[in-house]
Amino acid sequence: MHTQIYTAQSVEEALALVEAGADIVGITPSPRPLPGIVTEELAAQIVEAIGSSALTSAISVEEDEDDIVRMVSVVKPDILHLCGDITKVDPEMVGRIRARIGDVKIDQAIPMTGPEAVDAALAFAPVVDYLLLDSYSPEIGGVGAAGFTHDWSISRKIVESVDVPVILAGGLSAENVAEAIATVQPWGVDSLTRTNAYREDGTFRKDLDKVRAFIAAAHGAASN
Repeated sequence: MHTQIYTAQSVEEALALVEAGADIVGITPSPRPLPGIVTEELAAQIVEAIGSSALTSAISVEEDEDDIVRMVSVVKPDILHLCGDITKVDPEMVGRIRARIGDVKIDQAIPMTGPEAVDAALAFAPVVDYLLLDSYSPEIGGVGAAGFTHDWSISRKIVESVDVPVILAGGLSAENVAEAIATVQPWGVDSLTRTNAYREDGTFRKDLDKVRAFIAAAHGAASN
């Protein structure tokens, strides 16, 4: 079971996530007020520091094709995580982006708003390398970081319907990830909000104890 942990906000934190066992370390290089944002320059430093010890995934919620490609050229992640409006950054645009970013893989976030998510997943699957099934909150820019789970039966249907690896996200923690894996049977699982330690001002750092517990629970569930 592959584990993805968002979001690293320093080189030191990113390396600690790798040490804790994360297979994919998520970074949020964005000019928008997203949870855990970092500058593109810092994101690039994180990618360089991690090197080949884990995969790196950089989020984009932008809707302009050139802006997305430019960010990838600066940060140089292993994976581009697209989590913007899927009606604007549609499969046709994603296909063009894929042709422009070389060996960088694409992970497309699917908003799990209901049964219509199955059709969205089927539309994007031919042009991406991964699908990430995530909860959606209109209060958060882009898809994800909502902090709550969604209907896993729909996620399971997507896993059974597509040929690309599926990462399950949305409110996952050490306490519920085993049930999520048993229900959905994804390729990987992702955690952001439930592995954070929050400060009084609303900002956060990663809680490494929670990260380790999440990864251990995911691996344990996959081996059962």
